[in-house]
Amino acid sequence: MKAPTTYDTFHQLDVRVGTILSAVPFEKAKKPAYQLEIDFGSTIGIKKSSAQITTHYQPTQLVGRQVVAIINFPVKQIANFFSECLVLGVYDSNDAVVLLQPDQPLPNGSIIG
Repeated sequence: MKAPTTYDTFHQLDVRVGTILSAVPFEKAKKPAYQLEIDFGSTIGIKKSSAQITTHYQPTQLVGRQVVAIINFPVKQIANFFSECLVLGVYDSNDAVVLLQPDQPLPNGSIIG
């Protein structure tokens, strides 16, 4: 377990629901990954993310899927790609990522709290 934190620290994170619009293999990544474009609604718009989710997902399975992501981290350059948000998931017993997602459709940009 990690050290305790505060509600104020948690509330500094902007965690939202978005829908994946596109997913393509990220050829220049050191570890297998996809480049994602995610729609977070009209207020936030479309953001890009690099996600190491190739074990459990094919690109065609990802398009249209809703995911949960932190959208207020600084942009991170990975090779020639700029990742604008962090898609959230859970590590399985083999350290492969299983995506977090709502159990029913929600408007893009919905706030996680």
